[in-house]
Amino acid sequence: MTQEDAFAADLLRGHTDTIVLGVLRHGDQYGFEIYKAIRYATGGDHEIKEATLYATYRRLERDGLVESYWGDETQGGRRKYYRITDAGRAVYRGNVTAWVATRRIIDSLLDVKEQQ
Repeated sequence: MTQEDAFAADLLRGHTDTIVLGVLRHGDQYGFEIYKAIRYATGGDHEIKEATLYATYRRLERDGLVESYWGDETQGGRRKYYRITDAGRAVYRGNVTAWVATRRIIDSLLDVKEQQ
């Protein structure tokens, strides 16, 4: 892992909750399905370790931002599904607003021009 990769991973790590909430905005999913959605969305450039994700699911559920339920067993093993709550949607929107503002400030400080 290069220094740039480590820096990017550190930045992303601080946004794991928001990333998971963002995935769940599109519908209920089970744990490994969320992992695959994140990997797919980044073209494989970013993966969140499963242990980190499952700790995130527990924290989000404890904080009332997601709810979990067991799916039926008709399609293989019993899977725990996660659903975003209204509180989770509100936190997601607030976090995205904060991220956009932070990105704008950092871009201006680093003199980064938007590429069109």
